[in-house]
Amino acid sequence: MTNILDDYALMSPLRHINNWLKLAIVFFGLLVGVSSTSPIAPLFIALCMSFATVVLGRTPLKFYLKLLLAPAGFALTGVIIIAFFSGSGQELFSFKLAGYPLAVTADGLELALLVLSRSLSGMCCLYFLALTTPMIELFAVLRASRLPESLIELSMLIYRYIFVFLDMVLCIKYAQTVRLGYSNFRRSLNSIAMLGSTLFIRSWEQGDKLFLAMNSRCYDGKMTLFEAHRPVRAAELLLTSAYFLSALALFYFTKNISII
Repeated sequence: MTNILDDYALMSPLRHINNWLKLAIVFFGLLVGVSSTSPIAPLFIALCMSFATVVLGRTPLKFYLKLLLAPAGFALTGVIIIAFFSGSGQELFSFKLAGYPLAVTADGLELALLVLSRSLSGMCCLYFLALTTPMIELFAVLRASRLPESLIELSMLIYRYIFVFLDMVLCIKYAQTVRLGYSNFRRSLNSIAMLGSTLFIRSWEQGDKLFLAMNSRCYDGKMTLFEAHRPVRAAELLLTSAYFLSALALFYFTKNISII
């Protein structure tokens, strides 16, 4: 993927919103979405988070939908299994597959819709955070929350070098492809083995270079992180409160409502 999430987070207007406020919105959405016994509240949360990410955060809709496709496809697979193999009560429809009877019941379909809505709300909440908050600012928030320094620094290094090594893999694979390294199955296996071994050696070399560079800059075991202090404005607080109250109202008033 040419454009990584941080590119969109850096360009998002919501980047300048208080990070603690965004974290509170995300944790609230995750908690209410998982706790809800009706699909209505999680779907409302997913809709609000998607609106905030695409419209307020100016993330391209096509890119956002592309991001949702992979986890949504995984969730749909599980939802189909739940619909057919769980629940009891009234049969909505049934058929035979290779002589084996399959049926969808009202309870099974309702449970499947609930799981799907919870999955969507969770994905939309996390994408809202990822597409509006650069990782370096999240690391600063983690440090402010008094997490162990070693854990934060390891996370920073891992995150940084994921993209370094990903770029290295793409360059090596492109070089192999133009030399017909993947023209047949045998060559593909050989190319993949060479790619893995080369990446391991390059990773080792990169680690040595990083260690040398940090020591030459007087590294004392602690990385400096800049934390921007952004006050919460009245309009942001009002909008967040309206979202919280609406989600809570749906959560409580749709507890015993069946949509099937």
